Amino acid sequence: MLATVLLLALPFCVAESASSYAGSTVADSYPPPGATNTAVDAYFPDASQVGYAGPTSTGAEPAAIVTAVPFSKVENIFPLSRPNSADGADSTFNVTRHWGNLSPMYSVESFGLPDASPIIPEGCGLNAVHLLMRHGARYPTSTGGIAHLAADIHAAAVGEGFNATADLKFLATWTYKLGAEILTPFGRESLFSNGVAFRYRYGQLLNGFTDLPVFRTTSEDRMVDSALNFAAGFFDVRTYETDYHQEILIEEYNFNNTLAPYDVCPNENSVDIGYFGGTQASKWANIYLEDAQTRLQPMIQGFNLTISRLVYMQQMCAYETVALGYSKFCDLFTEEEWEGFEYYNDLVFWYSCGPGNPTSAAQGLGYVQELVSRLTHTPINVWNSSTNSTLDSSNITFPLNQPIYVDATHDVVISNIVTALNFTSLAATGPLPTDHIPPHRSYIASQIAPFAGQLVAQVISCPASEEPTHIRFLLNDGVVPLTGIHGCTEDLNGLCALASFISGMHERIGEINYAHDCFANYTMPDPDNIIDGRYPS
Repeated sequence: MLATVLLLALPFCVAESASSYAGSTVADSYPPPGATNTAVDAYFPDASQVGYAGPTSTGAEPAAIVTAVPFSKVENIFPLSRPNSADGADSTFNVTRHWGNLSPMYSVESFGLPDASPIIPEGCGLNAVHLLMRHGARYPTSTGGIAHLAADIHAAAVGEGFNATADLKFLATWTYKLGAEILTPFGRESLFSNGVAFRYRYGQLLNGFTDLPVFRTTSEDRMVDSALNFAAGFFDVRTYETDYHQEILIEEYNFNNTLAPYDVCPNENSVDIGYFGGTQASKWANIYLEDAQTRLQPMIQGFNLTISRLVYMQQMCAYETVALGYSKFCDLFTEEEWEGFEYYNDLVFWYSCGPGNPTSAAQGLGYVQELVSRLTHTPINVWNSSTNSTLDSSNITFPLNQPIYVDATHDVVISNIVTALNFTSLAATGPLPTDHIPPHRSYIASQIAPFAGQLVAQVISCPASEEPTHIRFLLNDGVVPLTGIHGCTEDLNGLCALASFISGMHERIGEINYAHDCFANYTMPDPDNIIDGRYPS
């Protein structure tokens, strides 16, 4: 009888038999070869050829950012499956909000102004809007580590002694299904939806155009796709190509481009300076993943779960979710370990492209100069940053009279720019320690530069105010205090008189030494107590 019981129990104790393809890469391609047969196109005329469109009267442009109370927030990740942690099935803990820059954008409640709303304050009107947006959710970069994780698993699986059990048994038949660099379907959907939302909020400003708008992006595939999906949502999927001008800035080394400034800032590309955040974050990873390593290593033989591989597994959770809709890697880590991963990414951003890196303000400088140029309707005449003198000198490629500006960029650049703008409330609790998570920290990467994130500057007229025109900033729908900018005073709605803001920006521009911070031969300060993105004077 005892032997029978042991035999019945045996399947639950043995390891999952590893397939020789475990960890191998799987890729699909659509449309299938030969499917694009133009000979049959005549059978499928477009709508303009078919006719019979019915009535096509347009209505008034919406202005929900002025009129819509309450404000409509981004709160879910449909159609993705919301993942659970190892210890939090069906809990209120949201794993997706702890992925740092890999988190899908969500509406931030507050950056220290709990009573402020993204809706234009009562008694004020909207003059103009400046949008800086991050591309949508993408596959991992081609230089990322998680493809190496898959290759390592595959190498172990085809060798001797590889066994996976318990929570890791899925690895015995798991394959790597991710591409590289380009948008995922969810990434395309997010930017299209953002375009629709932006039309609802700011569409009325289109009435102020006398010519077609010029929107900007960079030449990387995901940047172009993000810009076009946004435009299709903002304008119309059938007409957007003729409703505006899409400017595409070359993103490559030695090409000046304020939306990709790292290509002309050598110190940003040095291991010791530009990648210092990875060094700092690794110190924290050795602490927060220690328990996970102890718990998970006994579940797999023939494969060493190093700390770096565990970080890659957490990244795999995020990337698989936004690419495939679901990931088994998410369930491997506890809520505390996901909080640790979030802080890991905070450290990467703080020390590589945020307030703690000496090149950050310099890299954000060019966009700040362009913003001031647009706000003052004055051409740039000093070329001492990543600005492109050819494009920014032309009123065709860099117009100064638009009520709506839209620029698409990357996560690190948004972090650079908010540092250059001197949003000191984000740096209030820095520098960030590497041995613990500080309570009530002010710098959280998922709130600053998530997938499809947005930095919005609203130019507002308030006739009853002593200063008729103001500006304020929304970072992922959260109103940002501007008290770090000289001349901007405390305001419950985050408003700063436009003239004061421009004066404060001129002062900030004068503080930033682009030539030194991007090109000088220096080493990182030890300890790194930088909190304003500039090398200490």
